[in-house]
Amino acid sequence: MTTQNTQAPLRLGIAGLGTVGAGVIKIIRSQAEQIAARSGRAVEITAVSARSKDKDRGVPLSSYAWEDDPVKLAARDDIDVFVELMGGSDGPAKAATEAALAAGKDVVTANKALLAIHGHALAAQAENNGKTIRFEAAVAGGIPVMKSLTEGLAGNEITRVMGVMNGTCNYILTRMESAGLPYAEVFEEANKLGYLEADPTLDVGGIDAGHKLALLAAVAFGTQVNFNNVALEGIDNVTIDDIRQAADMGYRIKLLGVAQMTGRGQEMRMSPCLVPAASPLGQLEGATNMVVLEGNRVGQIVLRGAGAGEGPTASAVMSDVIELARGSRIKTFGVPVDSLQSAPAAQASAPAAYYLRLSLQDKPGALAKVAAILGEAGLSIDRMRQYDHSDTPIAPVLIVTHRASREVLEAAMTGLEGTGVVEGTPVALRIEEV
Repeated sequence: MTTQNTQAPLRLGIAGLGTVGAGVIKIIRSQAEQIAARSGRAVEITAVSARSKDKDRGVPLSSYAWEDDPVKLAARDDIDVFVELMGGSDGPAKAATEAALAAGKDVVTANKALLAIHGHALAAQAENNGKTIRFEAAVAGGIPVMKSLTEGLAGNEITRVMGVMNGTCNYILTRMESAGLPYAEVFEEANKLGYLEADPTLDVGGIDAGHKLALLAAVAFGTQVNFNNVALEGIDNVTIDDIRQAADMGYRIKLLGVAQMTGRGQEMRMSPCLVPAASPLGQLEGATNMVVLEGNRVGQIVLRGAGAGEGPTASAVMSDVIELARGSRIKTFGVPVDSLQSAPAAQASAPAAYYLRLSLQDKPGALAKVAAILGEAGLSIDRMRQYDHSDTPIAPVLIVTHRASREVLEAAMTGLEGTGVVEGTPVALRIEEV
């Protein structure tokens, strides 16, 4: 005998009808019966909003009410969940999200910038109104990392989270390696392919990935989300020579996010690092994302998948919608907002080996000066290579250090600038053992 579902449908208002918004509509229209079976009730779209009503988005919109103003959409009496897919840390996205929470709506969003900057205040507003904000799609596209942290790994103390969380940067770095092309050329290629944000520094400067890391850290460690505490370094100084030389030593360069709690506070950094080529992160190709979670009971969990795009991101949005349809309302950051701790920012405290690239004047005693400066700072050399420079008086020199603290590295870098034999600014990249 089949049991009839008598629950009222869950009614959505969707603001933002770009790639992801259109993808969400496609899923709801094509998989209505499956969604109802899995969630215990039907999921329907009541109304939508976007900048242009007449634009062809590849999906029919005539059966939904239209609102020019997303704030008015968020406050409609005939929606239960406000789905915010507009993007942006302020402006209409923030105003509409606040309006939805004030009107007693749950919110589903893919907006990492909004939550990385205003997440704590919005979570408090949601909790005060007995509602929640779900944001699986904001962190790693189709990878269910938020669900893994708040549900699958809820019995663990998370010790470290790290990962490659910007597909554009990973595409650029792997393309440079596979094609032997310089950064500037691959950057232009990525731009023509539409991989870069309108402001490319959001991608290559590490800002986009830094927003994601701030959200991950808040959920993983029960801390207040604080993007300002993320130490950011982009990939624009990584050269094809760095990539080749790293490969010579068995490493690959990735824009890697790392977050962990230390005795000094919360460490959050997004920067180019060397990782072992044979590791899961080292084998990651193209625009794929990977998140590594480490817990005191489960050990290391590796999640890999598409970090962007219509299908993966819309899939993550629908995961949150279906959870709300089932009646599941986990707190926005996994725990009550008043229990989120304020953690001071901490620099990387664990010693690590470093990759140093120097442009050295080819004159007697130059290498000896460099070795002396490093030794005085307490930075010991593991390996050193000098590459062919027959056509120039400047010798490219590569040094891999033994493990040292960040303070020792910084002292050594300052010393190198005063030797009189080093041209330009030396490059230092952390070697992360994963």
